[in-house]
Amino acid sequence: MALSWLGFWIAVLFLIVGLLGNFIPAIPGVGFMWIVVLVYAILDHFTRVGPFWFSVLTVLGLVGATADYWLGMLGARVGGASVLSTLLSFAGGLLGAVIGLFIGGIGFIPGAWIGSILGVMVSEYIARKDWRAALRATLGLVVGFTVSNLVQFAFGLVILTIFIWRGLQV
Repeated sequence: MALSWLGFWIAVLFLIVGLLGNFIPAIPGVGFMWIVVLVYAILDHFTRVGPFWFSVLTVLGLVGATADYWLGMLGARVGGASVLSTLLSFAGGLLGAVIGLFIGGIGFIPGAWIGSILGVMVSEYIARKDWRAALRATLGLVVGFTVSNLVQFAFGLVILTIFIWRGLQV
């Protein structure tokens, strides 16, 4: 038996919360939206969101949820960062996220941002001994992170639209 319309609209409400999470760090974003779709599809026996559309939503969710990582690194590379610096940015982001969880209430997301930024800046300065080059690479990372928020919002909006469209088809 398919879920009721009430269950469908509750899922839509959770998807909207996930969409807002692209701009509010305390709320999960596209990854959360994918989990909502997964739980709904399973409970609904893939009636409204069949296997094909679930696969499409999974790809959109994966690309959207990882946009911070690949767009941040791409931005750093465009800003002149070395491959090593982009890897250290990723490592710094992971370390910052863990530290942010446990120290001073910084939080997971701000800690990851701070760690990524410091990873690029320090690595580039050590490699080049030039603060301007280090700042340019760091600015590229920040621009990449900013663009990633817009990309995540766009992917989240597409996920929400497809989910509502498929839900109203049955």
